[in-house]
Amino acid sequence: MAGPVSEPPSPHGILNPEGLPPPKGFAHAVVAAPGRMVYLGGQAGHKGDGTLAGESLLDQFDQACRSVVQALAAAGGSPEHLVSMQIFVTDPEDYRSNLREIGHVYREHFGHHYPAMGLFGVTELFDPTAKGELMCVAVVPGGAASDPEMHLAGPTLAD
Repeated sequence: MAGPVSEPPSPHGILNPEGLPPPKGFAHAVVAAPGRMVYLGGQAGHKGDGTLAGESLLDQFDQACRSVVQALAAAGGSPEHLVSMQIFVTDPEDYRSNLREIGHVYREHFGHHYPAMGLFGVTELFDPTAKGELMCVAVVPGGAASDPEMHLAGPTLAD
């Protein structure tokens, strides 16, 4: 029987001060270690071909988490480098009623690393059929902020 999976420790200071409610699935404050800031664009539940991974919030959340990890890896980072995550959903009650399953999906992608997080109910996302979107910030230790490998941009709104 295999033991628990070992996760890399976060290089960032995770703070949960006394006097605040005990955090469950988030951190009250994160003090970022020195490194390269990575701002990740909003990731909804879209697969590589642009279609949604499914109709349910859970299916879309799973794909959004996968996309965050993939985008972060392209910048040389991994989940323990996340310092902030904003979760936007069109139906907060759907999120709350599936919290156990969402937590399981979260841990599959990010392990037990919980950055500073917030959940926001919104009326609509860019794709009107999307049910959720993740916006994240990471600080990747080391590396130059102007690494020439990082200048591989795709099409922009001007294209």
